[in-house]
Amino acid sequence: MSARRLHPASHAIATIFCCYLSDDVCPRFISPSPEVMASTTGLVIRCRAAVAWEAGKPLVIENVDVAPPQAMEVRLKIAFASLCHTDVIFWEAKGQTPLFPRILGHEASGIVESVGEGVRDLQPGDHVLPVFTGECGDCVHCKSEESNMCQLLRINTDRGVMINDGKSRFSIDGNPIYHFLGTSTFSEYTVVHSGCAVKINPSAPLDKVCILSCGISTGLGSTLNVAKPKKGSSVAVFGLGAVGLAAAEGARISGASRIIGVDLNSDRFNPAKKFGVTEFVNPKDYDKPIQQVIAEMTEGGVDRSIECTGHIDAMISAFECAHDGWGVAVLVGVPSKDSVFMTNPLNFLNERTLKGSFFGNYKPRTDLPTIVDMYMNKVLEVDKFITHQVSFDEINKAFEYMEKGESLRCIIKINGTCQLPSCA
Repeated sequence: MSARRLHPASHAIATIFCCYLSDDVCPRFISPSPEVMASTTGLVIRCRAAVAWEAGKPLVIENVDVAPPQAMEVRLKIAFASLCHTDVIFWEAKGQTPLFPRILGHEASGIVESVGEGVRDLQPGDHVLPVFTGECGDCVHCKSEESNMCQLLRINTDRGVMINDGKSRFSIDGNPIYHFLGTSTFSEYTVVHSGCAVKINPSAPLDKVCILSCGISTGLGSTLNVAKPKKGSSVAVFGLGAVGLAAAEGARISGASRIIGVDLNSDRFNPAKKFGVTEFVNPKDYDKPIQQVIAEMTEGGVDRSIECTGHIDAMISAFECAHDGWGVAVLVGVPSKDSVFMTNPLNFLNERTLKGSFFGNYKPRTDLPTIVDMYMNKVLEVDKFITHQVSFDEINKAFEYMEKGESLRCIIKINGTCQLPSCA
């Protein structure tokens, strides 16, 4: 299906048109009044969405119809979104199941417009973060204090429809448009399962906390919840992209005295300093395995290491650079499905520990409000992750910044105006 801009089609059903105003007309995001939201409850909303029609082709802003939420679903008015590398991976569809046309996006902030049958803990007007993985509250994982991998709402990258009835809530001319990660936040309105919508402090700036719904929380939690470095300890972080820098931020918050950044791009060292990174090593600069280099730097190895690249060699290095007796390595990056982790079993017998981490071990609805509060209380520094901002019409620029390696997080103004100084 070729990329094109469609004209609105006539509908026999009542349709509400979403008003899109320029920043000059609408200089800030204002929460819809209860009266306005009540007027759209139960009706199809026509609004703008950035549709990916084909793999690797620019997204096209289209008029789409968004159906009302069904049982245990909520419809959200998206305020701000940010671009995560996962969106790029599935947009390119290299090594992934191609599923088009699709509305991508999964890091965002918004406001509940309406709720479906059975939803009790959310109501219109609530400020929320939609999340790619959920918390149903009823399964064995949700009831366990040790797991955040909800059986019902666990991430499914190939599913392009809602769990409730196997249908899409998006359509153009009656033709369905696929969902992405149960969120599809590159749309002025979207529908998500209620277990994937996290109610947050309404005072939190939506153009900042939107980045907390995926990568930043993943890296932060991998350190704070899984690696758990002690004050004064040494930490190695493999990969200094947004997730790795969030892991470094967690080490900084934990009081680590040495935070060693490992990356193949030496240009990333100076920017990483503001996230707490104290030293930098580039594996390309050495003729020996980087785990040996780090062991020599730290008298036997680091106390904790966190791998955020997804490359199998980096994963092995992260494990083998951990100190024997007490060292803990945490794997965060997602490897190729054919990758095999190979290391000498003595590395385990010498009391090194290897752990995996999914979404930083955070239970979304239970724990994300606390992360937002960490930002509000100036414990977590979120602003330094935000490097760019674009309007909704300029969304393809965000992909360009990401592909060129120029951005950590680019804020996309879906239904509001960014509050960054650069937006003024």
